[in-house]
Amino acid sequence: MKLDDVSDTASPSGLAVLGASHSDTGQTVVLLGPNEPKFWSVFMQSSEYLSKGEAPLDRWSERVIGALANQFNAEAVCPFGGLPYQPFIAWALESRRAWQSPVGILVHKSSGLFVSYRGALIIPALLDLPPASSSPCLECAEKPCLSACPAAALSQDGYDVPKCHAHLDRDGDDCLSSGCIVRRACPIGQNKRLPEQSAFHMRAFHKG
Repeated sequence: MKLDDVSDTASPSGLAVLGASHSDTGQTVVLLGPNEPKFWSVFMQSSEYLSKGEAPLDRWSERVIGALANQFNAEAVCPFGGLPYQPFIAWALESRRAWQSPVGILVHKSSGLFVSYRGALIIPALLDLPPASSSPCLECAEKPCLSACPAAALSQDGYDVPKCHAHLDRDGDDCLSSGCIVRRACPIGQNKRLPEQSAFHMRAFHKG
């Protein structure tokens, strides 16, 4: 089995392999996230989205990643659903495909600040991993993420969540309709996530 096998199998579902790492117990943790912009059209046609029930994306992720796990004799885990939470941030950093950005949140080699993980496969084998890579922030001279937030809620000083929500309440229409301005400022992720997908996530975040 190769990582490419997982990638090829996950692709029709709108998912991509966003990184992988080895565990101390001889397993491979394969991180899965949206293959954008393809992902959104796939999800919008799903029964979970069309049913308009609670947490459609979480329910979709559990079903789709659970099915992938069955195909690869793996365990499916997701970063939601309550305790015990899985160490997705640690796994992301170990994959050497994601790093801490200048504003603190993760930045991904190909997804930029829009990186998100819908789940992971714990495969009971040590698959070959790609060579380690370095953070795109090292070559980003301007670092627009540092000054992009209109509310100064997300900066090199950290993430002030109450200040972010307050901005969204007052004059955050652009963030709500098109996605976080800081995330959009990252050159790596630009023009990859559709505005309607960002709006979906922002509404869920602000409502929650």
